Amino acid sequence: MKTPKSANHPNIIVILADDIGIGDVGHYNSDSRIPTPNIDQLARNGVSFTDAHSASALCTPSRYGILTGRYCWRSSLPKEVLFNYEPPLIEAERLTLPRMLKNAGYNTACIGKWHLGLNYSSKQNRLVDFQRTMPWPEGDRYLEESIDFSKGVSGGPTELGFDYFFGTSGCSTAQPPYAFIENEGFVIDPSFYNEWFPNTGRPGMTALSWDPKEADPTFTRKARDYILRSKNAENPFFLYFAASAAHEPCVEEVVPEFARGKSAAGPRGDLVWLFDWMVGEIVDALKETGELDNTLILITSDNGALPGDRVVSARGQVVYHTYGHKSCGDWRGYKANVWEGGHREPFIAHWPGKLEAGSTYDGLFSLNDVLATLAALVGEELPLSAAEDSFNIGSGLFGSSGIMTARPNIIHHSQTGVFSIRRGDWKLIHDTMGSGSSGDDDRVIPQAGYRGQLYNMKDDPYETNNLFMENMDLVVELTNLLIRQKTEPRSIT
Repeated sequence: MKTPKSANHPNIIVILADDIGIGDVGHYNSDSRIPTPNIDQLARNGVSFTDAHSASALCTPSRYGILTGRYCWRSSLPKEVLFNYEPPLIEAERLTLPRMLKNAGYNTACIGKWHLGLNYSSKQNRLVDFQRTMPWPEGDRYLEESIDFSKGVSGGPTELGFDYFFGTSGCSTAQPPYAFIENEGFVIDPSFYNEWFPNTGRPGMTALSWDPKEADPTFTRKARDYILRSKNAENPFFLYFAASAAHEPCVEEVVPEFARGKSAAGPRGDLVWLFDWMVGEIVDALKETGELDNTLILITSDNGALPGDRVVSARGQVVYHTYGHKSCGDWRGYKANVWEGGHREPFIAHWPGKLEAGSTYDGLFSLNDVLATLAALVGEELPLSAAEDSFNIGSGLFGSSGIMTARPNIIHHSQTGVFSIRRGDWKLIHDTMGSGSSGDDDRVIPQAGYRGQLYNMKDDPYETNNLFMENMDLVVELTNLLIRQKTEPRSIT
């Protein structure tokens, strides 16, 4: 199918950071200790979203939402993340973002971190239960050494709508197998079990040439090459570019030499700087091809940030070095939390001549909404069996009215499966007084019927004043709305 580039069919690039918070980006936080000049420039020339949220406070479920427009807790993974040898999480026949755009005539590519499951093969006489219930525990050495990497993988990006894939199975610097995959095969097969890895990285099967600090530079070269190859293509392209930065381990060993010391926030800050550098390389490639004005760029992160560099103290305790930097700004909480810091994201849309430079969008927005909004842009009608939780806000964003329709409500979800629902100014956290992460103690582990949290996000954006007991009628109303949206197959009507 040929679809020449046009006002309704621009090139589309989604640039996804890993564990970068809204406070990391200078445009959102003037006190950030990390330079982000490339992102800031795109924000000045585009639209900045001020109330954008990932669908989960962790990476696997958030990525599932971006690519399917569906809350991940509706899938076979009700909480937590994939630990990397699980089968594909996205259902084989599901309409995905790249499939939708292929239907509209786009060439499609996925470059970077996948982390949504792949089909692996086991060695002869090795027993691996790939169909066990999710979430799995972290993989052990027996499981990893049972994988026949020479047989490649299946069920991944190229079977879910992408024409081309280059990346890693999971978190590039923290999860085995440590090796690049191109389309359905490993570039170099993982051949040995590496028992040592930088702090917070996991041991596992590794390719002989693997160097964790080269993951993002390699992804960036591949992304630039893809853009340059697309210069003379008649059809527009869609590039889903998923960085490893600034995921742990946040130590100097995983920071490329040219990025070290670029921030005043330690190795993690340098990895955020690296992500900004990656954004700049993409923009430069578009300028080289003359395609910048014909390209819609969306920049965001998969979930909130960690506070800083996580290290183990002399007493064996996990501590964070923050360097005086607020990775999530003044929002409460961090990655994995149901509090705002766990899921409130930077989100910037840039399209010269089509989006008002320097404007903001203050409406409620979910990363799930990318699918329905882009479908409306390119004129693709979504069936009822797809994008069940994706809301189209694009009539004003890409039209002439200047009015965007915010989604009416949004469900947040934490590491341990705690639900929260936001409608208008009000946010209800269900069944816990805690953050919804594994760091909570026994006093705040979620229990059905347990006292929860209610915040007015307009009057109390940083969630300091719990109004749960003072507004029981509203608690009941929001609880019923949450139950209804969880039990019905769609939250978008």
